[in-house]
Amino acid sequence: MSDALLSVRGLRSGYGPVEVLRGIDLDIAPGEIVALLGSNGAGKTTFNQTVSALLPARAGSICFDGRDITRAHYREVVARGLIHVPEGRRIFPNLSVLENLVLGAFARGRAQRAVNLERVFDIFPRLRERTAQVAGTLSGGEQQMLAIGRGLMGEPRLLILDEPSLGLSPRLVEELFGLIARLHAQGLAILLVEQNVAQSLEIAQRACVMENGAIRFSGTGAELLASDRLRQAYLGV
Repeated sequence: MSDALLSVRGLRSGYGPVEVLRGIDLDIAPGEIVALLGSNGAGKTTFNQTVSALLPARAGSICFDGRDITRAHYREVVARGLIHVPEGRRIFPNLSVLENLVLGAFARGRAQRAVNLERVFDIFPRLRERTAQVAGTLSGGEQQMLAIGRGLMGEPRLLILDEPSLGLSPRLVEELFGLIARLHAQGLAILLVEQNVAQSLEIAQRACVMENGAIRFSGTGAELLASDRLRQAYLGV
């Protein structure tokens, strides 16, 4: 895809002697939402960490907005607008809600910090009510709001959401997916990495299914759901 915002080719990565990613190709266009699906251990989180420069690539290339970032430092990756909201939220539990949000603008978005803070509070009114509260005392759903809000403070051009619905109640999951759809409607490109297959396919323009460190299938949600074998073997629906 020549006009891709993110273009990954032949990506290999892993931990120590273990190779997890085995030649991943993936494109995301500006403003597109793509779901990356697969079971535990498929390599989804490793892919996120490698693209975000938290884990070094062993082979292949990663281009963002036409620039090669394969060997870039993670600060440079963030500064370019590729923002990763990791699995497990990873907020700073001993800092306040406001302090967590302000830290989201450390590498990118400082000039518009006040404007972006208001935007986050408009999206998550509960965070406005809890600015002075210690983040570790928030509920699980509120902590996920804080993690996403902190990511938005960095003015992302591509937002990677790694298992955002993990551990949330069904009602909060519905709210979360509605929020993701609204962010996408505002023009934000999103890579949604999820095990909640049905709801991911409802909002994603395209979806890719990973297995054993490789992408086995890709297409629209309708195309993936139309295959009985694919549904039963890979999607669990």
